[in-house]
Amino acid sequence: MSGVPPWPDPADALLPATGATPFLGDDLIPYLVLALGAALLVGNVAALARPRRAGPNDEMVRAPAWRAVPLALVGLVASIWALATLVAG
Repeated sequence: MSGVPPWPDPADALLPATGATPFLGDDLIPYLVLALGAALLVGNVAALARPRRAGPNDEMVRAPAWRAVPLALVGLVASIWALATLVAG
């Protein structure tokens, strides 16, 4: 079928030939991983450090450490990976 034109390149639709760069450059994924990892780390450390008030007598309820500590570690690893990627790249 030589009369059928080829499919357009999807990259041309996303980035026209004007020399435009994508939002936040080529580092969008590391920035997002850094933001999510840091939020995961800070949120879980805050949940362990400052329990919330709950219950009928405003008793302090602490977050379960078996869940908060591994999630904080995942956030720490993600943040370190993203920072290393941004610094190296």
